[in-house]
Amino acid sequence: MKAPFYEEAITQFYGEMKLGGSPIASLDFYASFFDSISRNMQDITNLSSLSKQGKWKVIFPFHQEIMDKNHTVVVTDADINIVYATQNMYFMNGYKPEEIIGEKPKIFQGKDTCPKTTQVISKAIKSRTPFEVVLVNYKKNGAPYQCKIKGAPIWDKDGKLVNFIAFEKEVA
Repeated sequence: MKAPFYEEAITQFYGEMKLGGSPIASLDFYASFFDSISRNMQDITNLSSLSKQGKWKVIFPFHQEIMDKNHTVVVTDADINIVYATQNMYFMNGYKPEEIIGEKPKIFQGKDTCPKTTQVISKAIKSRTPFEVVLVNYKKNGAPYQCKIKGAPIWDKDGKLVNFIAFEKEVA
């Protein structure tokens, strides 16, 4: 198959998916791109399923948050134990989602994490209100990074607190 026809076929196939870019014709780059898209789509499906099972009152735009904004999504139970993390967590901080399930988000904090910022988060969790902060978190290898976190409580359709959700991204 000639390259122009290949590119045209790829454009037609992915054109309606709103993927935010098109792969380079090289198979190595394409395979990496395809793996990333597949992982992200699986996370979107899993999060949508989790929201249906929990009867969440608010439907979050997971496709936009993960595919367009490249956010890592972390969901905890009402006691702040991690119950789900998207697979792109690994690229942000080196942890695989299965390594942190059951842990508290404090697993990412360390010596340079600002206590005042963590107090802001704690107060928001206790008062069950949304928050947005940037704090120093730590990668699995111990390296610090600035993490922007936008968190919120999740209520079910009966008004019961069932989860918390955080949209996270490493920032400069």
